[in-house]
Amino acid sequence: MRFVLIGSNALTLATARMLLDEGFEVVLIERDMERIDVLSEQLACGFLHGDGGAPDVLEQADPHNTDALFSLLDNEQTNIIVALVARSLKFRRVIPLVTEDVFERIATELGLEDTVAPNRAVARHLANLMKGEQSLEMSSLIHADARVYSFIVTDSQAGPLEEFALPKGVGFICIYRDSKLVLPDETDRLEQDDEVVLISRSDRLPELKKRYGHPPNGNGG
Repeated sequence: MRFVLIGSNALTLATARMLLDEGFEVVLIERDMERIDVLSEQLACGFLHGDGGAPDVLEQADPHNTDALFSLLDNEQTNIIVALVARSLKFRRVIPLVTEDVFERIATELGLEDTVAPNRAVARHLANLMKGEQSLEMSSLIHADARVYSFIVTDSQAGPLEEFALPKGVGFICIYRDSKLVLPDETDRLEQDDEVVLISRSDRLPELKKRYGHPPNGNGG
């Protein structure tokens, strides 16, 4: 598999290293040539000199032969713009980082399927730590063919829970309402802006994305 990453901040480099460790091909787009010279001594990956938000530079990154493009820059407005440009150039997947709720909402409305919004998950983890609880990594609980998927309930999807028909092989885990956990047996309806977390077989994910929209926090497989 082949991945393109924009910039060279700490998160981008950590992601690049992990992908390289998995044996994947990685290309970093960096505008600072001196930075490229330094990183080329540390990373066995490809480099492209230029502005990662510029269409001509992204074209050089070979969109049609790239499995995903990551924009994990510190500026989330830039990440969204890069993702939109990359999508227009037919990159198969675009993965922007956002940290503010307002930009997460905008990214969802723009149809950016794989937006990464880590703040909510980190905040939950820290709150659990302060309460003396130990959070478990989801990857240690989900095995084999199982996948976790989440989506935000729209106005048209809101209604009685019993009337919300899930595809075969999919079940409810929980609901987050106003940042509070609600278990399925604690409510009889879904409300607009609820975040619904589902457990699913991996082959059901394409149907879930088509039916319910795009995961708000990267919880899509």
